[in-house]
Amino acid sequence: MSDIFDTEKRSDVMSKIRSKKNKSTELKLIKLFKQADIKGWRRNYPVKGHPDFVFIAERVAIFVDGCFWHGHDCRNVTPSDNAEFWNKKRSDNRERDRKATERLQAHGWAVLRIWECELKKKNESATLAKIIDALCVEKVVDCGKL
Repeated sequence: MSDIFDTEKRSDVMSKIRSKKNKSTELKLIKLFKQADIKGWRRNYPVKGHPDFVFIAERVAIFVDGCFWHGHDCRNVTPSDNAEFWNKKRSDNRERDRKATERLQAHGWAVLRIWECELKKKNESATLAKIIDALCVEKVVDCGKL
């Protein structure tokens, strides 16, 4: 199926799309934070790299990456239409993720990346343990209470 817009118009349309309140990633992580009584996180905090969640005082940044958009191999789904474009898009996203992680770490931030598939019901407890472990190391939560 061909695009109804030319390349320039499509680029303009796509540049205006912003991710907010993504049900499969960010809202699920908020639910896990509430289940574990994890407090002190902020969303949309203006730090370079744009993590989804930050714990400011402890300098912990959490990214929740969509499996399709960031090229996770859990679901090997690559559109057959325009495959070259999608492969480049995912590759560029992974490179941008790598640079953001390195930049934050260079400025003293601990970075945790969580895949969308890790937030599925069957993986919730393992993901919550991964988050709590990372937050315990950075003294975000009192792990003696858990």
